Amino acid sequence: MYKSLLRPVLFKFDPEKIHHFTFSLVRFTYKIPGIRQLLNSLYEVHSPLLETEVFGLKFKNPVGLAAGFDKDAKLYKELSNLGFGFIEIGTLTPKAQEGNPKQRLFRLREDSAIINRMGFNNGGVLEAVERLRKNNGVLIGGNIGKNKVTANEEAVSDYEICFDALYDVVDYFVVNVSSPNTPNLRALQDKEPLTQLLQTLQQKNLLKPKQKPILLKIAPDLTDEQLLDIIDIVKETGISGVIATNTTISREGLQSANREEMGGLSGKPLGKRATEVIRFLSEKSNKSFPIIGVGGIHSADDALEKLEAGASLVQLYTGFIYEGPALIKQINRKIIQKKLAK
Repeated sequence: MYKSLLRPVLFKFDPEKIHHFTFSLVRFTYKIPGIRQLLNSLYEVHSPLLETEVFGLKFKNPVGLAAGFDKDAKLYKELSNLGFGFIEIGTLTPKAQEGNPKQRLFRLREDSAIINRMGFNNGGVLEAVERLRKNNGVLIGGNIGKNKVTANEEAVSDYEICFDALYDVVDYFVVNVSSPNTPNLRALQDKEPLTQLLQTLQQKNLLKPKQKPILLKIAPDLTDEQLLDIIDIVKETGISGVIATNTTISREGLQSANREEMGGLSGKPLGKRATEVIRFLSEKSNKSFPIIGVGGIHSADDALEKLEAGASLVQLYTGFIYEGPALIKQINRKIIQKKLAK
């Protein structure tokens, strides 16, 4: 129903405007008695075969929603009823910021892709914290970044502020230094500043009564040498794992008219490279840390490819927009079938 009826209508409008309209529509729809139960029955797949424990957390299934969709934690409860095993909110920054000038979100229909240059638009970490205090059982990841006006030399402080604010209301953290849409942010992926940032957060983490997993989200555009540095950094800092990958600045092989728009590309064209990065990290590290695989998952087979390459969990974003919530159910069912066939 989504692909045949809803998507053609939604795709007639500006992507960012329809995103906000859809959020309002979902919130309104959830006020109708029985809707929550109906969506649960349509999309939830319950099975012990789906349950998995990764970095000390128990996931009801390994399919999550990637950061960027519910930046401000406004819809995580409703989205969790579509079958997701976990929801990642953010990227959040210490202070609210508008992000980059509009238009900043573009569909590439011929490529089943999206280009965004949102620029960490969000209402600030404290607003999200208040919403997350009302959480009742949804496993939440908190994706954190720095404000645009914060110089890289002072970036660690921004990440510390977000870490402290979110600590009591999220289950794991994601350090985002890989978005291409905040000027100079990716420079923080260099070995020295990245090691310092992660060590600082890990030191704060170790002082807490219960440590929370800290993950690093990396770009797909890193070289093999840089990926080897990432493996060293994970080991040196003792963080819990990696999310591979964020959006790409590559435009190779695209067909859509707006393929040259500035920003990060997500969707099908990213799938192969994201899988390559997952496999490289898994093999070169001897599977020494968990990986969450994200990028180009538009089918159950795409998700299984990521898992077989070495991912412990997967996340959806663009595939969720193009394929709808049925994709979550398809992936979970395929995972069950695969396990039963062994």
